[in-house]
Amino acid sequence: MIRYAKSLILILLFAAQTNAWASYDSGLAAYRSGNYMLALKDLTTAADSGSAEAEQLLGHMYYMGTGVAQDFGKALEWHKKAASKGETESQFVIGTMYYSGKGVAQDYRTAMQWLLKAGDHGHVDAQYILGAMYFTGQGTPQDYQRSVIWLRRAAEHGHADAQRYLGMMHLYGIGGVQKDNVIAYMLWNLSAASGNADALDLRNTLGKQLSPRQIEEAQLLSSKWQQNTPLPTQSASGE
Repeated sequence: MIRYAKSLILILLFAAQTNAWASYDSGLAAYRSGNYMLALKDLTTAADSGSAEAEQLLGHMYYMGTGVAQDFGKALEWHKKAASKGETESQFVIGTMYYSGKGVAQDYRTAMQWLLKAGDHGHVDAQYILGAMYFTGQGTPQDYQRSVIWLRRAAEHGHADAQRYLGMMHLYGIGGVQKDNVIAYMLWNLSAASGNADALDLRNTLGKQLSPRQIEEAQLLSSKWQQNTPLPTQSASGE
């Protein structure tokens, strides 16, 4: 009798999960086709059955006002449910909401707590913001070394703004990194290649102060580097 009861519970749980998956899939399809009324219905059904993906997408809909009246409070509520199940994007969104004060009182410390969760799980934008927060001392004591750690993680994943920031730190030797104008040029070169106009201006200005040999090395380092691999920390000709 006990085994039968356990088996019945497992069957019911599996059925509920299957229904949640089906509702999420249909809700996602409706969302992508622009049928937001149907999307809201099916995603809510899936979310009520415990689908973290549905909770996250509902959070985005309320955050952006897509198919529903924009409501940061409801967005935060859904994102927190998804984040509690490990959804990294929701952890990031919650962090940015506390950072900017959308739907909640602005709170840099709480923002950092959520961004650390997302950053630890590989969210590149969270890693960049954490680097900037440690650099400026928002929500935490200013810590250039921790700033470098987070900026490097984001920069090595191709984040253009993180590469720009990290280039400044190499130019002046901030946060324990090697002072190296060639590495700074290289990082700004990478950032500019991704469309960062500020990095382009910085690279061009620095280029007027470098020798042809230094520029050649920086260009070579740029061309050899591949995303998601360690960035060089020191050049042969930099100073």
